[in-house]
Amino acid sequence: MKILLANKLYYRRGGDCIYLLNLEQLLKKHGHEIAIFAMRHAENLQTPCTKYFPSEVEFSPGLKGIKALLRPFGMREIKTKFNLLLDDFKPDVVHLNNIHSQLSPVIAEIARHRGIKVVWTLHDYKLLCPRYDCLRNGEMICEKCFIDKRNVLKYRCMKNSLPASVIAFFEAVKWSRKKLAQYTDTFICPSEFMASKMRQGGFDKNKIVTLCNFIDSEKTKRTDYNKSDYYCYVGRLSPEKGIETLLKAANRLPYKLKVIGNGDASGAACNISADNIEFLGYKNWDEIKEIVGKARFVILPSLWYENNPLSVIEAQCLGTPVLGADIGGIPELINTSNGMLFESKNVEDLKDKASKMFESDFDYEKIARDARQRYAAERYYDELIRIYSL
Repeated sequence: MKILLANKLYYRRGGDCIYLLNLEQLLKKHGHEIAIFAMRHAENLQTPCTKYFPSEVEFSPGLKGIKALLRPFGMREIKTKFNLLLDDFKPDVVHLNNIHSQLSPVIAEIARHRGIKVVWTLHDYKLLCPRYDCLRNGEMICEKCFIDKRNVLKYRCMKNSLPASVIAFFEAVKWSRKKLAQYTDTFICPSEFMASKMRQGGFDKNKIVTLCNFIDSEKTKRTDYNKSDYYCYVGRLSPEKGIETLLKAANRLPYKLKVIGNGDASGAACNISADNIEFLGYKNWDEIKEIVGKARFVILPSLWYENNPLSVIEAQCLGTPVLGADIGGIPELINTSNGMLFESKNVEDLKDKASKMFESDFDYEKIARDARQRYAAERYYDELIRIYSL
C-alpha cells in the first residue's frame, strides 16, 4: 500500500511529530511505501519528499507574518506542491495529523476530490476549538465554540487579541465541521474522551474511531527496575500543562523533583521553585529513558483536556507509575496498579497524592510488561490497516 503521511513538521518535537516518525517506521517495517508532506524546517529529517515541502512560515510582524496568517486558508504554494506529490507518488491513503496553521486542511479537500481515502489522527481539539486546547484565557475549560465559533471573538481566545481571534474565527468558518467531515473518511481519536467530544461537537459518530497510540516497545526495555528517591515531569513548560500547580505543590514536599523540557513558562517556573526542584531542560530519548526509568513516578498536572499523552505511555513502558490530573484522556491510561489521579489545579490534592505515591509499593516490572502489551505497535498496526481498508 502507498501511504502519504502529513504533519506540520518532520522531526522529533511534540507528541504529534513523534507519532508520525513512529508510524512511518512501523508502516515501512510491514513493506508499505511511505511519502511525507510537511513544512520546510531546518531540523526536519532528510527525505526525498523535501522538494515537495512548502516553505517555512513565521508568525511574526511584517510580510512573513501575513504569509503565515494566510497559510491555514490554503495558499497556492500548498496546493501546487501537494498536487505535485500526489501526481508523483499516487497514494492509496492520505493520513493527516497536525496540519492546521503550518499546512492547511485544503490538502484533505484536494485528496478527497481525487478519490483518495483520507484518514485523520487527531492530536488536539482544533476541529472543535479555534484555540485547539478548549481553554479560555489559557486556564478556564470552555466548550462554547463546539456550537458557535463566534465565541472565539467574544472572549478573544487567541492570545487575548481581537485580530488574532478574527483570523482564527474565519479559519474555523472556512474549514467548517461539514467540510471537514465531507473530506475525511475516518477520524482517529487516540482517546475515548476525544471521541466523545467529537460526537458532542456534532461530528458523525460513524466516522469516529478510538485507537490508543502505540510505542516502539523495544526502545523502552530496561535491565532493572530499581528506583531512586525522586519524581519527575516530562513535557513542555507551558501554563496549560499545569506547571504552576506542580511547582506550588513541589515547594511544599520534601522530595526531589526533576523537570525535563523547555517552554514559554520556563523563566517564571524557575522563579517560584525551591532548592529541591531541578530543571534539566531538553533531553534526548536515551537521557529521558534513564531519568524516567529510575524515577519513583512521573507526574502530569495538566489543566487542559490532554488527549493521549505520550509521556504517560513512555513512563509506564519504562515501569514507572504515573500521578496524573483527572482530566481529558489521562484517566483512561491510569489505574490503581500503575498510578493515581488527583484533581486538576488542586495543589493540596496533588501534594497529598504525591506523598502517597512515595509511600506506595508498585510492581514496576509488571507496569512495564502490561504497558508494552497494551501499547504494542503490532496491535496498533492491525487496527490501522483495518481502518485504511474500510
